[in-house]
Amino acid sequence: MEDDKIDTNSEEFTDAKKEMDKLVYESVKDREIKPNVIFAKLSDFTRSMPITKGVVNWARVNSMWPMMFGLACCAIELMDFGSARIDAERKGYLLFRGTPRQCDVIIVAGWVTKSMVPEIKRLYEQMEKPRYVIAFGECATCGGPWWESYNIIKGIDEVLPVDVFVAGCPPRPENLFAALMKLQKKVGGNVEG
Repeated sequence: MEDDKIDTNSEEFTDAKKEMDKLVYESVKDREIKPNVIFAKLSDFTRSMPITKGVVNWARVNSMWPMMFGLACCAIELMDFGSARIDAERKGYLLFRGTPRQCDVIIVAGWVTKSMVPEIKRLYEQMEKPRYVIAFGECATCGGPWWESYNIIKGIDEVLPVDVFVAGCPPRPENLFAALMKLQKKVGGNVEG
């Protein structure tokens, strides 16, 4: 039975494999395989058309998907922003999302403890790019009344790249409305000096 075994490591079989690989390569190198339109990526499609860049930018400007990250008393004012009195949806600031994968703006409201920093960073990294950060209130901006505390960081800008700061303790919902309008201008390319 041992005589029936074939030694596939021999030089004869190694050369045969190289020859087969060469034949296969030679037979397909002249054929160009065109991608199927059905399976094309949307990003490839949008890059190929010149008008789509403007449409994508318009959509980003006019549909901000905020994620609420309320940590303290500023979160109450942040919740009031979603009420009917403010009517934020008419300007394109859609409903608050509960998952970071559906958001492009994170609004950090309240003081941030050192133990919360890894969680905020994890949520930020899970957000789809391009992503933006708003520091809402004195605590998120500079630490607030607890700026000398051992466990409160002195502003979320030490951890995340903040695009817009909202002042106040606690800031009014109208201040967040103005901050989102400023962020819309920034996303649209109209940065105020």
